[in-house]
Amino acid sequence: MDARLNPLSFPASTKALKHLIAASTALAASGVPNATKELVRLRASQINGCAGCVDMHTKEAAHAGETAVRLHLVAAWREATVFTEAERAALALAEEGTRIADAAGGVSDEVWADAAKHYDEEQLSALVWDIAIINAFNRLNVMTRQPAGDYQPGQHG
Repeated sequence: MDARLNPLSFPASTKALKHLIAASTALAASGVPNATKELVRLRASQINGCAGCVDMHTKEAAHAGETAVRLHLVAAWREATVFTEAERAALALAEEGTRIADAAGGVSDEVWADAAKHYDEEQLSALVWDIAIINAFNRLNVMTRQPAGDYQPGQHG
C-alpha cells in the first residue's frame, strides 16, 4: 500500500506534527506507567484501524519488556486475566474516549469513576490527553493511508 500523502512534505504539516509529538512527550512525567500508556495507545489504534500505530505501539511495548501474551490480548482485554485493575480502567477509558460517537454522553460516569479510583487527577489528565493525541495520530495515518510494518523501536525519538 502506498501512502496518499506524506505529512512531512509540507512545512506547516511538519510543524504541526512536531507540536503533537511535543504534547505527547510533555505527558511523560505524569506518573502513568509507560506500559499502561502503550496499552492504551495500542487499544485506541486497534479500534481506529491504524496499522501504523498498532505496529509502532506493539513494537515499543515489546521493546520495553511487555509480554507477547498481554499484547495479543489487548483487543480482548475484558475477557483476559493478565491486566491489572488499573490497566483495565485505563483501557475502558481509552475505548470510550475513542468511541465518543457511539455514546451520546461520551465517557460514562462509571468508566470515569473507575479510572479515578486508580489514577489521581494529574494522571487522569495525562490519560485523557494521551487518548486524544493517539486518536489524532490515528486519524492522520488512516486518512493518508500510511503503511505499516517497517517501524523500529525508538525510531521517532
